[in-house]
Amino acid sequence: MVGLARPRTLRDVALIFLGAAAMHFTTSFLGPFADHSSSIIVKTQVSSEYVPQADDHNIFAAPAQRDAYKHAHADPAPAPAKQPDLPPVRDNRQEPAQELIKPPADVPAAVDTSYTIPETTILSHAPGWTVFRNIYMSNGTMYIVTSRPSSFPDISLITSTGLPAENTPENIAARMPTSEDMAFLTPQEARDLWGGDVDRLEKNRIWSVPGNTFIINEPSQFLDHYYHFCAEWLLGAWAFWQGAWKAIVSPESPAVTTAPPVHRAIFANAGAHGWRDRPGFNSYVFRAAFPALTVEVLEDWEDRIIATSSPTAPKRAWHFDTVLFTDRSASFRGPICGSQTQRIAAEAIEHMRKAGNLTKLWWEPVRRAVLRFAGVDERTQDLGVKADAVMDARTRIQAGDADSTRATSGLYDKEVVITYISRQASRRHLLDPDHAALVEALQEMCSKHGWELNVVEAEKLSKEQQLSIAARTTVMLGVHGNGLTHLIMMPVTPVSTVIEIFYPQGFAHDYHWTAHALGMRHFAIWNDTYHTYPNEPQVNYPEGFQGTEIPVYPPTVVKVIEDRIAGLHPL
Repeated sequence: MVGLARPRTLRDVALIFLGAAAMHFTTSFLGPFADHSSSIIVKTQVSSEYVPQADDHNIFAAPAQRDAYKHAHADPAPAPAKQPDLPPVRDNRQEPAQELIKPPADVPAAVDTSYTIPETTILSHAPGWTVFRNIYMSNGTMYIVTSRPSSFPDISLITSTGLPAENTPENIAARMPTSEDMAFLTPQEARDLWGGDVDRLEKNRIWSVPGNTFIINEPSQFLDHYYHFCAEWLLGAWAFWQGAWKAIVSPESPAVTTAPPVHRAIFANAGAHGWRDRPGFNSYVFRAAFPALTVEVLEDWEDRIIATSSPTAPKRAWHFDTVLFTDRSASFRGPICGSQTQRIAAEAIEHMRKAGNLTKLWWEPVRRAVLRFAGVDERTQDLGVKADAVMDARTRIQAGDADSTRATSGLYDKEVVITYISRQASRRHLLDPDHAALVEALQEMCSKHGWELNVVEAEKLSKEQQLSIAARTTVMLGVHGNGLTHLIMMPVTPVSTVIEIFYPQGFAHDYHWTAHALGMRHFAIWNDTYHTYPNEPQVNYPEGFQGTEIPVYPPTVVKVIEDRIAGLHPL
């Protein structure tokens, strides 16, 4: 049987009041003498903008604490209603000696956008390559929130409309960005657009995407090519990311970088197949190098645009904590890419090299991650680092080895690997008799010196087999073509070399620039002559460049290789 609730009398209220007063008296006077040695003390100090990653503020705080947090992070109320801020209460209690629990080192602090809108800053910038903190996107427009817009680079050096590139005045103009692509907002304008109602303690209409994001603002025009994706975009992105954080990669741990991890990549103008090449190396390299990476593509970006573009809903935005924003067209507006190399990564790498922010082994963490995924053993991965160590300790080389291969390259003869990428089954290849004569000359040379020779038809090998060969290659040669992209997986030794065979008078920057960027020597072969730094030819695509009758004089190639291994063409 359920009893009926009895109404409280005046006596009941008085007893409750006296009990509460007694508890207050006891804790006020006896609290300081209580033993807290077994208590767990949690530090809850946070700045006005950065809080540990969590859904929101501390949900376990008392209601009064939560309200204080909201008021502290809300936009200023109208002047008549505003109360003066109280000084913070000092906690003078002595904490017991204990080791504080530290957050994981690879998880960045999340920015609290519930009641504040942090201003946008730039960590580093070169044409086409920009690392932002706190950048916003709403309805397809990237927003920079700042009270000092004049301190930012011109947006044409940051972004573009994302259209495919054509070398016509009309297309060049069509790729120039407008305020629909990237715009500036003052903090007040941002609050007017996305801010919550302060009087109602509403949160801002901003949804944060925590962590580190690569946003690639270019179409699939070049992304779906192994060279342009891996040896150009990825090479530049990794160099710029490393340099922005002044990351260190040491010879003792060349697979490890001090740069923060990358959590997601967004291909804003390329679909799921738009960044993948037909042989499948782009996705293979990308996934192996960044196994935990989340990839979003054009359709996902459009989802984000649609979600912030409803005409019947209040304005809202996505907030990206840290972003490397890349744009091919913007890179071509830079002085190095646009007028010298035509390689977008050149703007990124040269900028960081001039700033002194790239260590010698900056590419090794990516290279080694891919090779390890492909099953390449660590001894092979270490060839470049060990060869450098030998050359750094030349005084310890025995006198009898003074003219040996090891004295000039840091390698034993058996470690010198010559790899010829054959294109005889593809368009753009050597004359058949010249190809046969080249293979015979290479076999004789390697037999004489005790070197390894690989004549590779890539289409007949698995990805793992191709990468295993590249990982130990000292000299890679072949007709200008996609197979030479594997040079990004070669060990960088004192004699690492790329030899590119062109139709006479032809020349392109692709593998020439990439080889130099990684610290290798490049030679362009025109039948019976060669060109190398500083006497390099101008870019040229003569008739016959793409043909099947490219000549080569094998003794010229052999001489270049032997002289290079002997140390006659140092970097």
